[in-house]
Amino acid sequence: MSSTATAQQQSIRDAAAPHLSFRTIVGYGAGDAGCNIAFQMTGLFLLIFYTDVVGISPVHAGSIFLFVKIWDAFADIFAGRMVDRTMTRWGKFRPFLLWYSVPLLAANLLCFWIPVDSYNMKLVWAVVSYALMGLLYSMVNIPFGSLAGAMSQNPVDRSRLASTRMVGSGATILLLSLVLAPQIKAAEDLATTFLITAIAFLVVGTALFMTTFLTSKETVYREVERVSLRDTLRTVRQNKPLLRLCASSFFYLTGQNVVSAMGIYIANHALAQYAGAGNWLASVVTIITTGAVLYVGPIGPGVTRKLGKKTGFMGACGIAITGGVIFGLSSNLLLSLFALFLIGFGMALLNTMTWALEADTVEYGELQTGIRTEGATYAAFSFTRKVGQAVGAAIASYALAFIGYDGALDVQPQSVLDGMTAAVAILPATFFLIALLIMSRYPLTEARFAEIMTQIQARRAERHAALAGTAGTAPAAGWTDDDGLPPAGTR
Repeated sequence: MSSTATAQQQSIRDAAAPHLSFRTIVGYGAGDAGCNIAFQMTGLFLLIFYTDVVGISPVHAGSIFLFVKIWDAFADIFAGRMVDRTMTRWGKFRPFLLWYSVPLLAANLLCFWIPVDSYNMKLVWAVVSYALMGLLYSMVNIPFGSLAGAMSQNPVDRSRLASTRMVGSGATILLLSLVLAPQIKAAEDLATTFLITAIAFLVVGTALFMTTFLTSKETVYREVERVSLRDTLRTVRQNKPLLRLCASSFFYLTGQNVVSAMGIYIANHALAQYAGAGNWLASVVTIITTGAVLYVGPIGPGVTRKLGKKTGFMGACGIAITGGVIFGLSSNLLLSLFALFLIGFGMALLNTMTWALEADTVEYGELQTGIRTEGATYAAFSFTRKVGQAVGAAIASYALAFIGYDGALDVQPQSVLDGMTAAVAILPATFFLIALLIMSRYPLTEARFAEIMTQIQARRAERHAALAGTAGTAPAAGWTDDDGLPPAGTR
């Protein structure tokens, strides 16, 4: 058997042996809970806050979402460049959690507090506060997401990190579902309810971010600490798996955000037409759709081991499409909720697979150029995600306007209810199908990733041996990291 084949088999065996501690895994998940305090609160409730509390029309609200999310996408590119240029005594990524997490949570509060009276000033406040929140979210989320690729190169570890961030996200969604969603119809002063929730989340979110900062550690070796703009663009341009992942993610995020934005409307109106429906529906719908990451996230590593991330991604698309078809054909409450459960299950599994896939593309870029650009890679990925989120939220808003939704009415006409059902059934399923077709040609399988890691490690060893003037010799004593390179503190 050749030495190359032996090394590849060893890489595959290493992939089955996780290295990160439980404390580190859980600490990383806390950071995603912190990020989602702002992201999910705005994603789930900002549209209905605009239309039903502030009095902004659905068309104007949709335009705000479209503009700000595209702004956010470019903010991701800016944040990625800031990350690639940074190196501190705390590492490359962790300092951003320390610097920008509290401003992010404060900006989230401003999104749900609009203390002006004129309609035009409400629009201005909404745009500025949401855009500020988006910029700060990029300054936190880009380094947070990039951090996973710097904590371990073990595929199962990365799947565990992706899963725990899904659990962290799901925990936030569950909290919002149980505490805030039922208040949409029940609260006498919904504006105050939103404001108090945002203030409480400012405190809780700060604790979560600090937990991640204190428990995470950047251990993966990098030969270039600060990456130039030219090297950044070259690495991203040559990363074909990343570009295909971005394209697929754009479409599934578009579908996902249609579901997320329409969820409360579906619960409070389309499903409320069935006998016995009440305020509890808002919580249930949120938990089984957006909140599905809480109970789906833990199975991510098992799916990775059994099927691989690519096949898992495609299977998740199929589950979500099936849910959309059933929802469109359903004529009773239980079947509709089951269909929404399938959609939520598929979306949650998609998210788990996606984050693990993104981390793998960093190594592909390093193989092509010799430079690790986690910040730029994650920023390019997040850019397309933000555009998908913008398009999805805007489509949901425009769909509400098209079918004639009126936020001032407690009971919507039957034509509006039917339109809501059709929108949630047809639009997301179409986008999930496109995402599946794009991912079917994704080239970076588990076997290929093992080959890439073998090549990267061999190339690193050759360079370090050449620099030491001892080509072909074993590493010096004290070099203890798994990649055969000196410990992080001595590099």
